[in-house]
Amino acid sequence: MRPLLPLLWMLSLPRDKPLRKGNSMERRGESVEVRGKTVEEAIAAGLAQLGLSRDQVEVEILSHGSRGLLGIGAEDARVRLTPRVEAAPAETQEQVLSEEYWEGPEEEGEEARAEVTKAPALSPKEVERIARDALQGILQRMAIQARIVSKPPTEFMLEGDNPPPVVLDIQGRDLGVLIGRRGETLGALQFLVRLIVNHRTRRWYNIVIDVQGYKERREQQLRRLAERMAEQVVATRRSVVLEAMPPYERRIVHLALRNHPKVTTHSIGEGDNRKVMIHLRQ
Repeated sequence: MRPLLPLLWMLSLPRDKPLRKGNSMERRGESVEVRGKTVEEAIAAGLAQLGLSRDQVEVEILSHGSRGLLGIGAEDARVRLTPRVEAAPAETQEQVLSEEYWEGPEEEGEEARAEVTKAPALSPKEVERIARDALQGILQRMAIQARIVSKPPTEFMLEGDNPPPVVLDIQGRDLGVLIGRRGETLGALQFLVRLIVNHRTRRWYNIVIDVQGYKERREQQLRRLAERMAEQVVATRRSVVLEAMPPYERRIVHLALRNHPKVTTHSIGEGDNRKVMIHLRQ
């Protein structure tokens, strides 16, 4: 079990973020306005910020800039980049929710899930016992004293007709180290517990790990954010792109607005730069 600690540490490391070029950037709804020494430099900075390729955006050149005289009075070039909404129809809402249901390092998680051999299904109580044992072992090796409490799943933790997940909440004092920046450490911890359970049972089970109700609070924050941004889209008739989020959080936004009569959602970008776009229904 000792190799689990280095693995958890590696999984919890933040991934490299795209290098942002250019001097400044202002977000306006779904668009970004970018400054750079040249038009091409500004465009490159905007593409890096949005996580999109050149053919996925519309570019409006606001100013070509000027060199000035002997460097005096020089002005940066300015461009506005707007994601193309028409690139979304191939991705249905069901596909979005299915793709983003697996929480944890995305590529590694999909491979681990696919490699699990089908075995006889266990009862929820037995799955909980195995998951609790795995989680307790990790906490002990991290020298963390805490209680593990079973909780019912929230509506955002359910996936269609699949069995409800086993939810374990870690409770105690000074547990922020288990959450990490933007919940990255918690996501890695959950991913590791799932791997252990899958290895022991030879079957995939949905295990949700929480810390002091962090995920429940985050769900409510994201629901309010989604509803507020939906109101903005309806009022301004302009799409909105949210900040990059992990898969589970993107899924919450999709579900929160799934039945909204006037707006819909889809994801844009790649990898850690993947974001949710909210726009008017066609």
